[in-house]
Amino acid sequence: MQGENQLVELHVTGMHCNNCALSVHKMLEKKGYQNVFVSFANEEVKFTADKGLNVNNVIQDIEGLGFKVQQEEQGFVKEGFLEKIEHKFIFSLLFTLPLFLHMFLPFHWLHNPYVQLSLCLPVFILGCAYFGKSAINSIKAGVPNMDVLIFVGSTSAFIYSIIGTLLGLGPNYMFYETTATIITLVLLGNVFEKRSVTQTTSAVKDLMKIQVDSAVRIVNGQAERVDINQLKIGDTLLVNEGDKIPTDGDIVWGEASVNESMLTGESIPVEKGKYDAVIGGTILERGSIRMLVTKVGNKTVLAQIIDLMKRAQAAKPPIQRLGDKVAAIFVPVVIGIALLTFVLAYFAFDIGFRQALLNAIAVMVISCPCAMGLATPTAVMVGLGRSAKQGVLIKGGDTVEEMTNLKYMVFDKTGTLSTGKFKIRDIKSELSDIETATLIHGLESYSNHPIAKSLVNAFANREKRKIVFTQVKEEKGLGIKAMDSEGHRYQIGSKQLVEDSKELGNYDVFLLRDDELVVRIAIDDEIKAGAKELVQTLKGQQIIPVILSGDRKEKCDALAASIGITEVYAEKLPHEKLELIESLKQGGKVAMVGDGINDGPALTTADVGVSLGDASQVAIQSAKVVLLNNDLQSITTLLKIGKHTLLTIKQNLFWAFFYNIFAIPLAAFGFLSPMLAALAMACSDVVVIGNSIRLKFKKL
Repeated sequence: MQGENQLVELHVTGMHCNNCALSVHKMLEKKGYQNVFVSFANEEVKFTADKGLNVNNVIQDIEGLGFKVQQEEQGFVKEGFLEKIEHKFIFSLLFTLPLFLHMFLPFHWLHNPYVQLSLCLPVFILGCAYFGKSAINSIKAGVPNMDVLIFVGSTSAFIYSIIGTLLGLGPNYMFYETTATIITLVLLGNVFEKRSVTQTTSAVKDLMKIQVDSAVRIVNGQAERVDINQLKIGDTLLVNEGDKIPTDGDIVWGEASVNESMLTGESIPVEKGKYDAVIGGTILERGSIRMLVTKVGNKTVLAQIIDLMKRAQAAKPPIQRLGDKVAAIFVPVVIGIALLTFVLAYFAFDIGFRQALLNAIAVMVISCPCAMGLATPTAVMVGLGRSAKQGVLIKGGDTVEEMTNLKYMVFDKTGTLSTGKFKIRDIKSELSDIETATLIHGLESYSNHPIAKSLVNAFANREKRKIVFTQVKEEKGLGIKAMDSEGHRYQIGSKQLVEDSKELGNYDVFLLRDDELVVRIAIDDEIKAGAKELVQTLKGQQIIPVILSGDRKEKCDALAASIGITEVYAEKLPHEKLELIESLKQGGKVAMVGDGINDGPALTTADVGVSLGDASQVAIQSAKVVLLNNDLQSITTLLKIGKHTLLTIKQNLFWAFFYNIFAIPLAAFGFLSPMLAALAMACSDVVVIGNSIRLKFKKL
């Protein structure tokens, strides 16, 4: 783990709320580490360091905050009985039940203060070990958490009861059942919280289950089963019917039907043959193949999607800033309110010491900063998980909020609003048929542009001669420049190559040899299914659809008219697209929808880049949203999920604020006992998380 720019990944247990994650995050940033990523839900901590560091020191710092680090190389770590939160709750409940029921049962021995002390003491010690350690360490980190309130409240009740017992002051000074019940109910709340948060992260866990543990590798003609971590780029694997494809690669033998629903959301199998790419984790439903490994480990598409999902779920939308600001000062404010409650009740309103103390304890126990901390991340986790299962990969919680405030949605034309599958309508050439086929097929084979691919396919089976290009260069927005072994210079691309506009006619692609126009090609493209319906949906949501393309104005205008778009910018080069995106951003939030390869700069410049395509490396890096199924209707799904996720966040934050604003005065005025306050506090977390989980099943 030594070296510069190293990535450190740790499995950290014991973080049960967003405040816990915040304390770890703040500590690591203070230490000077970069790219800090902390997820309490996934129990993960990642960061990079510029200089060599001793990871053991980092582990000590994190464990000094009260959390536990388990390194992967340690393997399975056996937990003690009281390590699990569920076991802590059961242990506490066994002692708390008889202590609590002494008020209702006719067993006089349960009223003995020393019996109550003996029943309360194990629960209190457990509470000190769990809440006390967390409370003290959170204060050290400068981010006081909910455990400070629980620890101070339960300790106050316990110390008051000890004093009453030792001085023989009678039952009015016995709060043992209050101490034990507070700790037990808060532990119950933590159990509910842990299980509920697990449900909000199920999308990531489902993706992780897709990953394969082993593969069948072909070595010297013999098949051997190996661990997935032993695979290297260039290995040949055998995959049979019903197997999951182990990793990313290319088919070198055989044909198959592959179910890629885990990636695209589309359940219809895709037919694959020789040289086709396959993705790790997809299922081979029919056939048998041999594949050449092209990506392994964290470089595979599935591994990158899992990593993006984790980072996206940890990303904070702007709306969370208010919750974070309040949560950061919440604990000190509540302690101040509790002290004020006690002082006013005892000295100003002449309420007895016992009741004044109970009111102050109730204020501390009922307050719930966790509800505010959980309001946003749980909703984001569920929303992003639901979208991922429908083939829409959203890269961050901030993107969710931006999608609900869009003013413009800008579309590239070719491959986005149109299918990207072209057919030649007309061709005019000064060359022979063989020369024409040779040059067009040879030059366009160097480009991944949809038009280039269509021309390569169109001339693939025509008679051609051999030609050697010594220099080839693709210029985005223009086309291909090349030179052959005989010194001839070639250019093939759009009308920008042709200076004399009179020569254009109704043609789209032009081939020049030694600066002389020798071939003109006219092509047709079909409109993608669902484009017209999507435009109507956008208009209904007051989002202005815009076409931004490098294609000819006549073609862009014709497509725009057929689907109902009025704002069209045609014949734009890549740098002109960037300028236009920047100009539109002056008027509001802008989303750019493109193929993720040619439109990479524009996707990055827009407030929200939406990539249509096959989840290529460039698409994943450039866009904030990747539509894995290449379906325009997924944009409608994206808008709906964004809207309902933001609505859920607002509902959660409203409840969290309303609960505390309403509950704290009730406790301060003595309308709630500490035990009821503990129950209400536990319920507040469950309500917030439950509302987030509802998003998983809600009809959009």
